[in-house]
Amino acid sequence: MSAADSNGSAGIPNGPGSATVLVVEDEPSIADVLAITLRFHGFSVVCAGSARAAVELAHEARPDAVLLDIALPDGDGRQVCRVLRAERADLAVVFLTARDAPADIVRGLALGGDDYITKPFNVDEVVARIRAVLRRTRPPGPDPDAPPPPRPPVLRHGDLELDEATYTVRRGGRSADLTPTEFALLRHLVRHADRIVPKEQLLRDVWRYEQPVESTVVETYISYLRRKLDPLGPPLIRTRRGVGYGLRPVEPA
Repeated sequence: MSAADSNGSAGIPNGPGSATVLVVEDEPSIADVLAITLRFHGFSVVCAGSARAAVELAHEARPDAVLLDIALPDGDGRQVCRVLRAERADLAVVFLTARDAPADIVRGLALGGDDYITKPFNVDEVVARIRAVLRRTRPPGPDPDAPPPPRPPVLRHGDLELDEATYTVRRGGRSADLTPTEFALLRHLVRHADRIVPKEQLLRDVWRYEQPVESTVVETYISYLRRKLDPLGPPLIRTRRGVGYGLRPVEPA
């Protein structure tokens, strides 16, 4: 499927607040099923069947999310993710691929993917996972009649600062470049800095998984946060095996 096949109007009409999803899949039958299902659930959809078309359409359509196959006829979807993520930190990226080895999943997430779905897949699960990712990465549309919201406070824990207005993180006065999902996870830990947060609660509150799932996504993103934050100061995140994660207490001055 090429960029010329990119849009359509099946299913529920797309309202002004609907999100746009770029489906990158070279198998036409799979791309059609995904596009039809997503449009039925109110998304705008554009489709690309190659790495080159995906990058071009991402520039033209400015999608909110990308549903990205890895094995493409002219390249690797992970390289597409790297290119798109370098240009737009707020772009939600969900890998959809037959590669289900743990090393492939970890590598996909490490490159900036927000989620990873393996084939064969359930289309309802794909829709639910895209919605969950967009809740983390796409701010709600403004209410024209509402007064301007107050600027959210800067969250602090020891030498760590999270500015929710600018989505920036500093530790010891030095910046840490986090993805939207990493920021959401760290923010949740800071807001509950006085306790250990169970893994199930993190999956529910950060990833919006309503049902219990077996997933290593929390462990993977905790490792990313440690990799980015620990070089800026003492180890920050603590693990309670079999329970969850929390922040180390602030040492008295």
